[in-house]
Order: sequence, then C-alpha cells, then structure tokens
Amino acid sequence: MRKIQLTETVLRDANQSLMSTRMSIDSFREILGEMDKVGYYSVECWGGATFDSCIRYLDEDPWERLAFFRKHMPNTKLQMLLRGQNLLGYKHYPDDVVRRFIATAVDTGIDIIRIFDALNDLDNLRVSVDETLRRGAHASCAISYTVSPVHSVEKYVDIAKAMEDMGAQSICIKDMAGILSPTACGELFTALRENVKLPLLLHSHCSTGYAYMTYLKAIESGADVLDTAISAFSGGVSQPPTETVERVIRESGFTSGCDALAMTRVNDHFKNVFSQARDKGLISDKALGTNPFTLTSQIPGGMYSNLLSQLKEQNILDKLDEILQEVPRVRKDLGYPPLVTPISQMVGTQSVMNVLCGEAYGRVIESVRDYVKGDYGKAPSPIDPEVARKVLATAKEGKSGLQQPTFAQARQEHPELDDRDLLTLLLFPQVGEQFLTKREELRKTRFRYKVTPREELTELRGEETDPDILALLTGILAYYLDLEPEGLKLLKIQKEETV
Repeated sequence: MRKIQLTETVLRDANQSLMSTRMSIDSFREILGEMDKVGYYSVECWGGATFDSCIRYLDEDPWERLAFFRKHMPNTKLQMLLRGQNLLGYKHYPDDVVRRFIATAVDTGIDIIRIFDALNDLDNLRVSVDETLRRGAHASCAISYTVSPVHSVEKYVDIAKAMEDMGAQSICIKDMAGILSPTACGELFTALRENVKLPLLLHSHCSTGYAYMTYLKAIESGADVLDTAISAFSGGVSQPPTETVERVIRESGFTSGCDALAMTRVNDHFKNVFSQARDKGLISDKALGTNPFTLTSQIPGGMYSNLLSQLKEQNILDKLDEILQEVPRVRKDLGYPPLVTPISQMVGTQSVMNVLCGEAYGRVIESVRDYVKGDYGKAPSPIDPEVARKVLATAKEGKSGLQQPTFAQARQEHPELDDRDLLTLLLFPQVGEQFLTKREELRKTRFRYKVTPREELTELRGEETDPDILALLTGILAYYLDLEPEGLKLLKIQKEETV
C-alpha cells in the first residue's frame, strides 16, 4: 500500500503563521512525548523565524530549545527550515558560517533540513546542501512557489532537476501564500513525477481556501509527504488540519502510518494553547479567516500575521488595505520575486514606507537597495529600470550592507563564546548580544539541583542548599516519587550548577 506521510508544523510554521512565533517552550513541554508516538514523517520544530523569536521575544536559547526537542522526541525526525545562504537571519553569510551553523544544528538534533532560497537562485543553496549531506542529515530542497508572467511549470521542473543534480534528497513545493490551485498542483506534480526521481513534498497555507482542495489533488498526483498542522492550529493562514488530511489519505486507499488517537491527544493539548494565546491577543481574528485577495497580493501567512502585529503596535492598522494593495506593485517593480523570507519582509516594509510617505520609493530601506544591487541573488525577471535608478540614487558609497564577518574572524574576537553562542551573535549581532547578556544575568539566579542516593541514613541537608529551596524540593520529591519522609532521608540534594 502506498504511503503518504505527514509533517507536523504546529511547533514551527503553524505557530509562526497564526501567532507570530510567540509559542514558548512551556506551551508544549508536556505534549512532546505524545507527539513522539504519532508516527509523523517528521516534526518541523526549528528554523524559520523561531530562532529570532526565541532571543528577541521569548528569552529562550534556541539551541537549548532544539536540544529539548531532541531529548523528548527521540523517535521522530526533527526538521528545520533554512534559508540557504541567509541561514535564519536576513542577510547572506560567509560559507564558513553557513557550514558551522549546519554542523552545529545537526549535532544538536536536526535530522532533516529543508533548504530554500527566496529567489530560487541555486547558487544560494549549494553550500547548504553540500554541508547537510556531509553531516549525514537529509537535504530537502524547496522551490519557492509563486505565480507571475515569468514563472511556469517548465521553469519549476528545470529548478527541480537542477536541485536533484545538486544532491537534494527530496523536493518540496513551498507554497507560502496558499496560491497553488488544485489544477496547477495536478499539472506541476505530474510533471515533477515524470522528470525527477526524488520524493515530492508539498507545503501550503489555507490563506486563500485553495489548500484543502489542493492537498487532495497532490495525493492523487503523486505527492509523498504533506505539511499539516494539528487542527487547533490549522486553517486561516496556517496549514490544513493534520487529522482531516490523514483521514483523506486513508479514504483515498493509502496509509499515513500515523496513530489517529495519539493525534487527538496532541490536539486536546493545543486547543488550550490556542485559547490562551487568543485570550492574550497573540492571535488575530484576521489571521483565522479565508482571504481570496491573497491570490493577488501573494502575501504568505507568517508575513501577514507579523504585518498585522507591527501595524497594530504602531497604531496604523487602518492603513492595512492600502498596504496590501501596494505589495503586488512593489513585487512587480522588483522583478516578481516570490514573497518568502527575507524578500517578503523587504517588500512588505517597502510597501509600508510607500504608503506612509505618499510617494513610491520616497524612502528606501537598505535591504531593498542591496536587493537591487544583486546582493541577494538574481531576480526572476529584470527590475523596473526607473525604480532601480530611484533606489540606487540614494545608495551610500562603500561596501554592501550584506558584508558579514567569517566564523574564523568572529572566533578571534570572541574566544570566550562556544560555537552555539557565537553563531547566535553572528546571525543577530545586536539582539543576540542583548540576549546573551540577559541570559547570563538570569543564570546567576537559577540553579540545578542534583539528587543522588545517600550511602548512609543521615539528615537531608546540605551546606550550600537554601533551606527554603530544600523544603520545596523535598515536597516535590515526596509527591512524584511517592516516598514517605523516612524514604527521603536516603536522598542527597545538592546545588550542582547554574542553568
């Protein structure tokens, strides 16, 4: 029986799309063991905007978060999203930084790296694919799907064949805005199946309403893996519901290999997470509906939820419709790039600038200048000459804003940092430095306590242990270990180290 597997996105893209990646580790720590029993092809839990959000908003170390996933989901393949030469930041990084980052991610627990470039520029993928393969992880190359006068099924097939030649072990169609129609999906997957020998994956969003029907067409047209979100975090600008898609797979005569009852228990947990996030204002009702205008704007889910959040913070939410109308114009001016990070952020921000200034490109953000210079790669089609002239007219002389220090240079400047912290600093210099400083301050007030059997029956005490903390730990141990006070005397509790 043919197997069509599922990648669960609630820990990465679903929460990025619906709640701007504000899901803290406390939101899911209790359910990971149950998720590990479902039988997913993979769980997408890292990469994308999660790294940035952890250090910028959640005060969590993203590397420790990944290690936590690995520890509590030992039987499930962990998947991350990587922006090729951009890694998880918003600029291109030197090759040695890219290689060290991938090596560290794999060492910390990543099994599958889905690698894409916002412009589908293959040169921006080569180092990432090579290093992923060298480290023994699965290199899944993703094609950023968009609709424009310069994109076609033939073009996407050519990209997929080039990715296969590069060493990709699977090909994903990454439909960020949910604009892949059922008809187009059938044509594309049929053509891919005829031209490449690799497993085919589909990632889409429900933004336009297409995805529910498109997934069925993908099942019929040869897809091997579908990205879904547990139903509490599905729909709107997120993915189709895991449970429903799993049932459609079975009713189509195939199997997913997933435990439907385990999925129900996972969803019961995330129902509460969703409800609490909505009550806190972390989820906007605008991100939950269907918006056919997305077929025109092509704004991806994560971009839309972040745009809503930012406009709300600046008290200019009334400008939303005008900004949404501006996005397609800016995209056309820039040569029809797919709207995916980091291109989606620069197009969105420039659209906001155009609306607020009342003049197109009256103020130009630095990343748009770098894009027009070609620093992000080759645009899908020529940039509007007049726009290019206006954008570059105010460009500063000197090096591009994308220039970054190599890992070796950064190591000389920061010999006190381990590789993980150094990579955090390289990807996000200002925010990373603030995070590392704050983390060290927190560690001074947080401790790990080690519990070991005592050789002799003595009093439960320790010279370095705070009496109040000791009393609390004693109560916790008595509850969880079901020990009487006399039994607790067999345990030794001592302060071990800061965490």
